Parts: sequence; C-alpha cells; structure tokens
Amino acid sequence: MSGPVLRWRVRRDLLLLKIVGALVFAVATVVSIGDSHGTILAGVATVMMTVLALRDILAPVRLSADGEGLVVTKGFAGSERVPWSEVERIRVDTRTRFASRTGVLEIDTGGAVFLLSQFDLGVPCQEVADDLRSFRTGS
Repeated sequence: MSGPVLRWRVRRDLLLLKIVGALVFAVATVVSIGDSHGTILAGVATVMMTVLALRDILAPVRLSADGEGLVVTKGFAGSERVPWSEVERIRVDTRTRFASRTGVLEIDTGGAVFLLSQFDLGVPCQEVADDLRSFRTGS
C-alpha cells in the first residue's frame, strides 16, 4: 500500500464481549455436565463464540483503502486486493425491520460483491461509504 491508508476494523469492545461470551458458555458447558442436551447446547455456543472471537483476532481490519485500491477481508481471515479500476459501485443498503434500522456496505466489483456491516467496520456504514468515495476521487 502506498500513500495515505484508511482502515476500518472490528471494535475492540465487541471482541472482548465475544471472548467473555465464550468463557461464560465454557463455564455453562462444564456446569451442565450430566445433562446431555445442555452440555451439547452450551458446547456448541462455546465453539461458535470462540470461532467468532478468533476471526476478530486474526483479521481485525476488515477494510482498508489506499491510492491503489481496497483490501477487503474474504472468507474466515483471508483478504483480497481490489484495484480502484475494478470497483463499480460503493453503496449502503439500509433495511428497517422490527423498528430497527440496519445498514450494510456493498462494494460491487462486477465479479463479486463484498458486504460489510457496522460490526465489521466499527463505524456506521454510510460514513465509510462517504469516506471511500471521497478518498477515491481525491476530494
């Protein structure tokens, strides 16, 4: 990456919450030994929370931008470099369900669409979309 770089990452407090959740579920797994259903349920929850926390540890930066293009997290903890010339559209898809508004940042390259939520970026999706558009055009 050359020149100034913008980065968006998972908030550390959410990572800490996932780690605490994994520990709570691990304790629940141990406490529920003897109740096979409870043990299985708590064990699955422990594994899921651990995997989510591990992803945040291995790939905390989900999106970065520089003068050449974007680097977007892909898969569990991989990443893909996308040159600006391949980015066709950057937009925020906003939905309202049950009195709650959620937004998802969409980066469309024609061949792939990358979707990132506020939880991935650490800030509102519209803010990131605006920053990316300004950064890309240099204004």
